[in-house]
Amino acid sequence: MDYQKKPLPAKIGTAGFGLLGTGLVIIVIAFMVNSHRAFFDYLWMYMFLVSVGVGSLALVALEYLVGATWSTPFRRVSEFLSALIPVLVILVIPLLFGMHDLFHWTHPETLASDPILQSKAPYLNTKFFIIRVAVIFAIWLFFFYLFIRNSQRQDQTGDPLLTKQSIKLSAIFAILFIVTMTVTAIDWMMSLEYHWFSTMFGVYYFAGTLYVSFAVAAYCAVKLNENDYLEKKLSKNHYYSFGAFMFAFNVFWAYIAFSQYMLIWYADIPEETFWIIMRMKGSWAYFSIGLLFVHFIIPFLILLPRSSKVNPGLITKMAIWFVIAHFYDLYWLIMPTYFKDGFVFGWSELGFMMFAAGLIITVFRIRASKVNLMPVKDPKLESGLNFHLN
Repeated sequence: MDYQKKPLPAKIGTAGFGLLGTGLVIIVIAFMVNSHRAFFDYLWMYMFLVSVGVGSLALVALEYLVGATWSTPFRRVSEFLSALIPVLVILVIPLLFGMHDLFHWTHPETLASDPILQSKAPYLNTKFFIIRVAVIFAIWLFFFYLFIRNSQRQDQTGDPLLTKQSIKLSAIFAILFIVTMTVTAIDWMMSLEYHWFSTMFGVYYFAGTLYVSFAVAAYCAVKLNENDYLEKKLSKNHYYSFGAFMFAFNVFWAYIAFSQYMLIWYADIPEETFWIIMRMKGSWAYFSIGLLFVHFIIPFLILLPRSSKVNPGLITKMAIWFVIAHFYDLYWLIMPTYFKDGFVFGWSELGFMMFAAGLIITVFRIRASKVNLMPVKDPKLESGLNFHLN
């Protein structure tokens, strides 16, 4: 049976192109007005899109790896969103040209006068940096191709061996996902302050990636189901799982964030504490306190009751909240390097957010118009459609 019951409305594509075009115009103006700030904004947007794209591929792998059935009817949503990965190959190019604007360690005079940087030079150098970026993208693209190929081929053949192949791939990708996301976080964000280091930083970004990628998938899946774009309307048992996992990923992020802060506070090493102190001075202090409420306390309290987890309207609203919260978090991680004394959120940042939203909508629309909205011959599909909580 073809579970793509009816085509997605044209207004979805129009909205995506509208946001994409408007955001692009604002981005061009931002680079013309202040290219230094624009590169930091661009990095902020890029790291958000990496979270959604690569995180979505990780969710696909996670389903195969743990043998989940409840999420099988919605797996295509994450597959569609993971199609951001090929686009990221293009989006990373301007950042490579902007490394001098972003990273002080690329400046020869800084290297000549800084003994700490000299000790890190075998890792922090432009050539090795670009090699790492290329290798990481090769890994992401390789697994993206294999997962999507197997999933779509199964729509035609129904071969259960393709599921077994994807399970084996997932075991490998799970390790490579953690490694590549850690290296990506260290290279693009931690090295903005090259004196600083944190053993928790890769896990911190990994936690935020699961947080936002699952939220975007939940929003798309619930909207598809509520607007009757799937052949079989799914139950509140599925909604509860969405709400429960959003709640769990929120708590997981808070645990990692507190662990990173606690380790820095307890060790009290100057090479670590200065990074936190930067975020506790001037208006950044209020921004940091706001992060605690926006990213954890408010969604924690809203999603805590069981009734919240089965309310489709609330799930989609909280999914949007999670997206904004992750933007907030990445701004907190990246922008203090540019705004030393206090944050200034303006029209240029809104343009980059619009571009990111438009790109996600456009990629999803293009993929969803070509492929079944459900993996129609996946051996776990019927079990997923009839999923019930014990």
